[in-house]
Amino acid sequence: MIVTTTPDVPGREIGGVKGVTTGEAILGVNVFRDLFAGIRDIIGGRSGSYQKALREARDHAMNDMIEEARSMGADAVVAVDIDYESIDTNKGAMLMVSCSGTAVSLR
Repeated sequence: MIVTTTPDVPGREIGGVKGVTTGEAILGVNVFRDLFAGIRDIIGGRSGSYQKALREARDHAMNDMIEEARSMGADAVVAVDIDYESIDTNKGAMLMVSCSGTAVSLR
């Protein structure tokens, strides 16, 4: 499956639009990760645990979007947009990643 943020696939012609395809992932953030991320914020540097959690959430959301596009009979997903959100709840923070794009068939 070809996935791109551009509105087309270079060297290929879009034969038809199958529809909008989406994928979402919401991951809880571990209390210990929050603690260590807070310490790292104070002393500086990158928070590896948050980067890993964001990467995992993005991968899950992308895979869900791709699977939905496959079920629509698409060859590619174009104009992909990835959004990141932090959701605060009574039980702590959660990370949400959503991906959306246009499922298309290629000629």
